[in-house]
Amino acid sequence: MPNYRRARVPGATYFFTVNLRDRSSDLLIREVDLLREAVRAVRARHPFHIDAWVVLPEHMHCMWTLPPGDADFAVRWKAIKFAFAKRLPINESRTLKQQHRRERGIWQRRYWEHLIRDEQDYQRHFDYIHFNPLKHGYVARLADWPYSSFHRAVAMGVYPEDWCLAAEQLDGAYGESAEFNNHRNGG
Repeated sequence: MPNYRRARVPGATYFFTVNLRDRSSDLLIREVDLLREAVRAVRARHPFHIDAWVVLPEHMHCMWTLPPGDADFAVRWKAIKFAFAKRLPINESRTLKQQHRRERGIWQRRYWEHLIRDEQDYQRHFDYIHFNPLKHGYVARLADWPYSSFHRAVAMGVYPEDWCLAAEQLDGAYGESAEFNNHRNGG
């Protein structure tokens, strides 16, 4: 079994990509209220600041800042995934191993995590998160995607409502590594 190394810096900011196991599903937007409820409940027990978040049909990107002295983002993701899954009917396909362990087959087992290194890294990931609905062709204008902290950023004056960059400026520049994308896409 691979030995995954995670950068754990207390009080740091992290970028995440979390995927559903079924990459053709629209579960996350179909059940976005349940996802929001799960996140709220976990934040009440294990606080963190949401810097940015976008929910797409089958995956999501977000950036969190953890409290000083706390580097345990893994416990938060485990709790969010569990809280979301436990309220859904068990109708997804599951392996025998998952059935034996009483695990759900909703989420990909792991997630992509990146420690934000500096202000430039922060801004690039912040932009990447908000650009994603346009990148994937879900909308022609970012303001039309309802499942994003983009609207909060516009209200705070971070972006104008018509903010947009060309796809070639953002795609692959940061966020998920080429190796992660290859693995995620079966390569």
